[in-house]
Amino acid sequence: MEKKKSYGLLVVGAILLIAGIILSVAAYHTSYQKSLDTKEKIAEIDETIKAVEDGTAQGDLDALGAEKDTLSGQKLSQERPYSYSLTLVFFALLLTGKGICNAIWGARKATRRENIHRLAMAGLLAALCYIGFAFFKIDIPVGPEKTSFHFGNVFCVLAALLLGGYWGGLAGAIGMTIGDMTTAYVTSAPKTFLLKLCIGLIVGLVAHKIFKLSRSHSPKYITGVTVAASVCGMAFNIVADPLVGYFYKTYLLGVPQDIAKTLRNIAFLTTSVNAVIAVAAAVIFYIALRPALQKAGLFPSDI
Repeated sequence: MEKKKSYGLLVVGAILLIAGIILSVAAYHTSYQKSLDTKEKIAEIDETIKAVEDGTAQGDLDALGAEKDTLSGQKLSQERPYSYSLTLVFFALLLTGKGICNAIWGARKATRRENIHRLAMAGLLAALCYIGFAFFKIDIPVGPEKTSFHFGNVFCVLAALLLGGYWGGLAGAIGMTIGDMTTAYVTSAPKTFLLKLCIGLIVGLVAHKIFKLSRSHSPKYITGVTVAASVCGMAFNIVADPLVGYFYKTYLLGVPQDIAKTLRNIAFLTTSVNAVIAVAAAVIFYIALRPALQKAGLFPSDI
């Protein structure tokens, strides 16, 4: 396959990286610091509401609830600039890394039809990742933070099985990150982008680079490789999500260590349950979709 060295992606990635770092530092010292003050006010209201419910204090629960809702919305708007800036940094790191690879080893020249096909499938799977997280989840509050059971990882794994590590990982990362950005999980968006991208890269590496899943194989081989690749990606997530989340929340978001530790422990449980669901569902979906896509001439066999 012909490859050609290029430097455009490297230049774009470097520019975005510098811009992202500058914006992150500026947002952290302005709007994000204000969000920490707002979080303290919300915690005080929570204590007051609890005291009123216990009968140890007097107050209007409806008014307190309305004030809390107002402050929660204000807190989200204050957190967004910092979260968006960090996400830009991680995305720029991805582009820079890919740009370095293109500059050293070159990039494979794909046909216009292949590019359109991959982009369309990646967009569809990114949308499914968003839907799986934003609309099919159960929130678990932990102090001022929260975690959740959700179906988003199902389509992260499926994307990597269908499109390979790079395109599949990017689809999962973008879809799940948008899910965070448009919900109360906005501060988790940068971490989500990094971890979902890694899930896709690991699943794609095992499935396509090691076992060549996209080629013709027996049904038993396809099932075994699909399960193995999915398990590898989700095993990484079970370990990395709580661990990376702890350091991310403690050192980048300023969450108190006791709350970060509690979140880490609960995240291990929720991530484990999400992983089991993701492996089972992604394998079923892939085995069902593969012959249908092959029959329609839409199955990517050159991953």
